[in-house]
Amino acid sequence: MTPHDSDDDQISAVRAFNRFYTRKLGVLDQQLLKSPFSLSEARVLYELAHREDAAAKEIGIELGLDPGYLSRIVQKFDEDGLITRKPLPSDRRQYRLGLTARGRQAFAKLERSSHDDVAALLAALPGSDRGRLVGAMAAIERLLGENSVPPPPAILRDPRPGDMGWVVQSHGALYAREYGFDSSFEGLVAEIAGKFLTSFDASRERCWIAELDGVQVGSVFLVRQSDDVAKLRLLLVDPAGRGQRLGQRLVGECIAFAQACGYRRITLWTQSILIAARRIYQDQGFVLVDTEPHRSFGQSLVGETWEREL
Repeated sequence: MTPHDSDDDQISAVRAFNRFYTRKLGVLDQQLLKSPFSLSEARVLYELAHREDAAAKEIGIELGLDPGYLSRIVQKFDEDGLITRKPLPSDRRQYRLGLTARGRQAFAKLERSSHDDVAALLAALPGSDRGRLVGAMAAIERLLGENSVPPPPAILRDPRPGDMGWVVQSHGALYAREYGFDSSFEGLVAEIAGKFLTSFDASRERCWIAELDGVQVGSVFLVRQSDDVAKLRLLLVDPAGRGQRLGQRLVGECIAFAQACGYRRITLWTQSILIAARRIYQDQGFVLVDTEPHRSFGQSLVGETWEREL
């Protein structure tokens, strides 16, 4: 597949989503939510309900509406007794707009219909899917917003049912894509995750899942190797979670938990090609204590053992 083909596929996917979403919300209907208002009229009504003495020009700019089209909406609202209009002292051609009591009643009815429609849409989904949907919407808004807003910090939480499957799949896919590892690496990750589930000791072992906008973007495990030594395993930061020092946070949680448990040392095994991970370990006080060339996961690698005294 050429880069051009990939671009075309992405464009088609976005357009298909737009068609689905507008159909799902009913915004193509002449009247929105079975009200007497079109989508544009409802958006103007919303702006008026949430602004004090808003200038018509300001609303037009905010919503990207053609001045002539906005003027017709304002005229219709005025004729229906929904708004008040006050000329600006500085420019008699411009108006400050406000809602009348009738206008506020119309907005309240529209707002209640919108609330009930969205509530019905969400009620049809399981709780976990509702969180994923809202998170995906937040991601779309952040990525396509006019102002570049940094993502909120990822939350770190305990694993939930299904998270171990994500850990295995994400490691397998990411390491195959970025380092050319074969499926035997995914098998190793599945073995580690499975052992964690079957022999988990809550008093001395932990797993943290990093979540951003309701989606998993990172993981790390701290497991018991001996009474005095803990082992850090399966550190992963998905590309969607990079750029906010998430790896440092995950490793920091491991160190703090190990200290609280009374471990005297943390050890880990990594590969020399994992430059970003090695930098995190070094920054967190780990020291390289051993290296060993090996052939694993379809690659010729140099394994490294790092340790940190607690």
